[in-house]
Amino acid sequence: MLPRDWKTLTSREVYRNPWIRLREDTVALPNGKTTIYGVCELAPCVGVLPFVDDEHVVMVRQHRYVFGESHRWEMPTGGCKAGEAPEQSAQRELIEETGYRAGQLRLINIHYTSKSVCHEVAHLFIAHDLQRVPAHESVPDDTEFLEVGILPFSDVLRMVLDSEIRDAMTVIAVLWMARARGSLKT
Repeated sequence: MLPRDWKTLTSREVYRNPWIRLREDTVALPNGKTTIYGVCELAPCVGVLPFVDDEHVVMVRQHRYVFGESHRWEMPTGGCKAGEAPEQSAQRELIEETGYRAGQLRLINIHYTSKSVCHEVAHLFIAHDLQRVPAHESVPDDTEFLEVGILPFSDVLRMVLDSEIRDAMTVIAVLWMARARGSLKT
């Protein structure tokens, strides 16, 4: 038997900026009681694990303000712009952050980044047949100061398994690809 739904009684916006909207809802619970519930709404996002050849991937690292870290590798990620399909967003982010365009882009996973307080849907892709783009096409966002590296996939997998890479989208894509390649036993 499925759990019974909660019912939204009221909803008010608490905060908004170009990237997030925070709202507070008053909710009726299945037992008749009410509670407040905070929800952070974000646009859909994408992540791309780009292979330059069978054994090497392009990774980026940048300062991540929330955790105060600059040393962790991650795959190119970003938000979908309004009216942009996830595939278009993935290609755009790949170009902006790495200077490569994917000849082949394959969707491997769609997931919720947080099932309890954030409304954000992530679309993960694997990219192959990379081609360099002219420098004027590869312009990061104003808040991105990136280091780009080409790393052996085996090293990236080890970093995921050792929790050195902690970005959820990267972890999911790397583990998915390792399983597909037979380098991760289930």
